[in-house]
Amino acid sequence: MKQITERQKEVLTFISNFTEENSYPPTVREISSHFEISLRAVQDHITALQKKGYVSQCQKRSRSIRVLSDCREKEPELFVGRVPLLGSVAAGKPLLSEENLDGYVNLTEPFVRPGKNYFALRVRGTSMINAGILEGDLAVVEQSNTAVDGQIIVAVIDDAITLKRYYKEATRVRLQPENPDFQAIYCQDVRIVGILSNIVRTY
Repeated sequence: MKQITERQKEVLTFISNFTEENSYPPTVREISSHFEISLRAVQDHITALQKKGYVSQCQKRSRSIRVLSDCREKEPELFVGRVPLLGSVAAGKPLLSEENLDGYVNLTEPFVRPGKNYFALRVRGTSMINAGILEGDLAVVEQSNTAVDGQIIVAVIDDAITLKRYYKEATRVRLQPENPDFQAIYCQDVRIVGILSNIVRTY
């Protein structure tokens, strides 16, 4: 399709918006009034848009301008991810097996992004309160089996899920809570299943 001038684009956008709002197209006179230009100038723009394939017009009818190709920028479609909601973990079962799920939640950007794998879980307890993570929050977790120091991870220890800050020490792993009322968890080996991506809070 041929390029159009900025003024032709403005005219085409006005015709598109007017038609969308009123369910019928504008007249040449209404376009002239909106842009404060002559009827001849409007008709010249419409003729140019016809030749370039953007509109059609029947000269014998007053409201006959029809948009064939809309030049308006379309809003990008909102990505919606169907995220498994993790419940309790059954011994010997894969983490996201049906037995471990409490259903699914639909989340949009920026909570989830295309091309990444997530799961979600409800926060229980107050061990991470100083990190702004409260009981009842929905933790959105990007699936991963590795982490770097300082990241908040989800780990499985003895078939129980825990959300803590990860630190690798010389001979052990420290899972640090963000609440002085709770003790750190020390272990030789830890099964990391994800890294905290976002927190969703409902009121």
